[in-house]
Amino acid sequence: MAKTTRSTKPKPAKESTTEERIKEAARHLFTQKGFAATRTRDIAEEAGINLALLNYYFRSKQKLFDLIMLENFQVFLKGITINLSDETMTFDQRIEKIVIAYIDMLTRVPDLPLFILNETRGNPSKITTRLNTQLAPMRRHLFDQLIISNKEGRTNLEPFHFVANLVGLSVFPFLGRPILQRVIGITDTQFDQFMQDRKTLVPIWIKAMLTPPNTLTPPNPRIPPHSTPK
Repeated sequence: MAKTTRSTKPKPAKESTTEERIKEAARHLFTQKGFAATRTRDIAEEAGINLALLNYYFRSKQKLFDLIMLENFQVFLKGITINLSDETMTFDQRIEKIVIAYIDMLTRVPDLPLFILNETRGNPSKITTRLNTQLAPMRRHLFDQLIISNKEGRTNLEPFHFVANLVGLSVFPFLGRPILQRVIGITDTQFDQFMQDRKTLVPIWIKAMLTPPNTLTPPNPRIPPHSTPK
């Protein structure tokens, strides 16, 4: 009877599990230490495997990092792109949907904004180029709605301030979570509840910022043409 030769290649189920463990370990270390300070040996130890197995799945630290950054970036953009691409939504509906998408997504992956922030400092052009490529066709409709609303006098806020306020109010609490929890003295459960509350509150605040004041004349009521994002 012929002797059966066993394959040395990991089974598909184990392959998937091991690959995910490596990616999760790398994601954690890249977020905490940054790309430059993270060694492949550190990733292997964090994942509970040897260095040879890590190299079997991912040939280099750079390839592993690029894959994780791409996945994180796609997660970060998913909620925005879905709500920017639907041209049937009103401006107010877009605000509500984007805020909910941001908070839901960051509740699941709270380290994501810190990871992206740390790495965009080191290589901003790579990220901003990808961001512009994916969002440019869809953001046009959102900005057109805002520009028209500004011209009609229903709102009075430049696109820059609108985006900065929207992203800041939705994302910053996750970036500042350790400080906020210690300063205010709240538990993880309370923080999570406050973030759920913000899904309702942030759209209200954004709409209030967009509304021209009734008693004060804005110093710059007109939106200059050169300030419109391309």
